[in-house]
Amino acid sequence: MKSKKRIVLAYSGGLDTSIILKWLQENYNAEVICYTADIGQEIDRKKILSNAKKFGVKKIIIKDLKNTFVKDYVFPMIRGHAIYEGVYLLGTSIARPLIAKDQIRIAKKYKAYAVSHGATGKGNDQVRFELGYHYFGPKIKVIAPWRIWKLKSRTDLINYAKKHKISIPKDKKGASPFSVDDNLFHTSTEGKVLENPKNSAPEFIFQRTVSPEKAPNKSSFISIRFKDGDPIGINGKKLSPAKLLEKVNQLAGKNGIGRVDLVENRFLGIKSRGVYETPGGTLLIHAHRAIESVTLDKETMHKKDNIMSRYAELIYNGYWYSKERFKLQKIIDLKKKKVNGIIKLKLYKGNITIESRITNSKAYSMKKVSFEENKSFNKTNVEKFISFHKKKLKNY
Repeated sequence: MKSKKRIVLAYSGGLDTSIILKWLQENYNAEVICYTADIGQEIDRKKILSNAKKFGVKKIIIKDLKNTFVKDYVFPMIRGHAIYEGVYLLGTSIARPLIAKDQIRIAKKYKAYAVSHGATGKGNDQVRFELGYHYFGPKIKVIAPWRIWKLKSRTDLINYAKKHKISIPKDKKGASPFSVDDNLFHTSTEGKVLENPKNSAPEFIFQRTVSPEKAPNKSSFISIRFKDGDPIGINGKKLSPAKLLEKVNQLAGKNGIGRVDLVENRFLGIKSRGVYETPGGTLLIHAHRAIESVTLDKETMHKKDNIMSRYAELIYNGYWYSKERFKLQKIIDLKKKKVNGIIKLKLYKGNITIESRITNSKAYSMKKVSFEENKSFNKTNVEKFISFHKKKLKNY
């Protein structure tokens, strides 16, 4: 007897992917393998397993990728100070390339002919997933239900779920949930009342940060040690990448740090409003810039700043595996081995203040900068420097 063809579905166990699972079974004569990448999102293993088994799924894979996610995806992005449109730290964007890569690995392992995802037809994630699929498995078919099925709205989805006895979750107010994406780096919330930009975000949607008003009245302090450009320890204790990010998330979140309310320009040309919480990431970017300020030369720092916008846009658009992103990463990391030391920060009601910068680097010279010592600085050279730039001014 000929075995069934296989499809690997990126599966969360939630409403959308449970509906997709059933829909794939109804419309394709194939065995569906459910694949969940654990990248630090709020995950209920029992729910994932039980929900998939309800539909007769035999192969359910939950892969712990937290350390890989932080070390090989989040930290390189932190080194590049990647911020999209001035405020967004790319928490959703950076997760999709890793999920796509490992989903294709599973597809190849089990000789699946197709992969499927739950990204909507108007969003960025469909692009990010599918560019990743193409990079690692160009011959593997992609099934994107939101672009081909007859379910046109959230109401259609709810009705389909009721028909097939798929449980429908509720938010904290007992209504159908917001669209939420989370991982170890961030949480995003979209939809419902947030779709109208004139509405303020209700406090109950925030999941990992307290409001600055309700943050402690006493400052918190944190020391972060960097080695070769990456954070490796907190308050004198060495931590794995995942544990470190988990810790800074907690410290920053309880101090009201890391909230962003953004109307962004999606890759497909649609404007979208979302609320993002990236407490640990906000803290780490501040700390990383601070340690670079005393370890890197001006030319290197400015070159990194000049490419940051393009680097962030590539990540946002799903081009993590592009030649251009690889090239920019080499520029970003050219002198990362010089970035070593400790940054101490004060956290207070949504604010981050740099308390101290400690490094053995000689990039910062107290002797040269001191107002008390002028022997080592030739002031006559300044006259020549200004004269040179007076002449250049005419050409600009």
